[in-house]
Amino acid sequence: MANTVKSTLLLGLLTGLFLLIGGFLGGRSGMVVAFGFAVVMNFFSYWFSDKIVLAMYGARPIEEGDAPVVSRIVRGLATKARIPMPRLYLIPSDSPNAFATGRSPQHAAVAVTEGILRIMDEQELEGVLGHELSHVLNRDVLTSTIAATIAGAIMMLANMAKWGAMFAGARRDDNEGGMNPIALLVTALLAPIAAVLIQMAISRSREYEADASGARLTHNPLGLASALGKLEQATQVVPMNASPATAHLFIVNPLSGRAFLNLFSTHPPIEERIARLRAMRV
Repeated sequence: MANTVKSTLLLGLLTGLFLLIGGFLGGRSGMVVAFGFAVVMNFFSYWFSDKIVLAMYGARPIEEGDAPVVSRIVRGLATKARIPMPRLYLIPSDSPNAFATGRSPQHAAVAVTEGILRIMDEQELEGVLGHELSHVLNRDVLTSTIAATIAGAIMMLANMAKWGAMFAGARRDDNEGGMNPIALLVTALLAPIAAVLIQMAISRSREYEADASGARLTHNPLGLASALGKLEQATQVVPMNASPATAHLFIVNPLSGRAFLNLFSTHPPIEERIARLRAMRV
């Protein structure tokens, strides 16, 4: 319950940040337009966020014969968790990773990359899939996917503010009226950082919870611990071509090969996650 309240407040902050940027770009009318856009965006995020994110990564549905081990593991875990079998998707990427999306356990999807299927043994893969199903069980996926959609829009508006600052500066030379280029530039620089910080607050505690509940679901915390160790090494070598707005959806940070972005990682340290799993008793 506390996490739900916290996540709702943080989503409110993301929406407020979105409105603030709208105000900088267009004053009161810009804020009204941004509010209307935020309402529409949240509506579409609720109903279509899973399809949006899956399409972003070119994910294709997994049929029963395409990845029989994945299908068998997920079916068994879903039965154990007493939730419907989620839809399964394969992402054409060599970088090993996975995420869950969907607005509820009845409308959930789990996506895995081609890379993760190549490097995981069955126990490790079960640990990863148990983690993702735990996000479904804990109803994290809707919050995370809506956060990704709003953060993506904030970054888009911040980019618009950057260009607006340039044009506003040019107009200011001819006419002292109009938008303040300094305010627009500050918005362009700080808004994406603020969006990522809010995503971090939403995501980090939920990753620890999904690790723990996933380990209990599989009765094998060491399987997930081993998987996380492999994922940390592999993503350093083959980082994923992923959007920072959706990085928090994945089981490990897909951008971890980029040192600067580690400062703003939406995931807790892998070493701490592994230590907690190894200390578990199930």
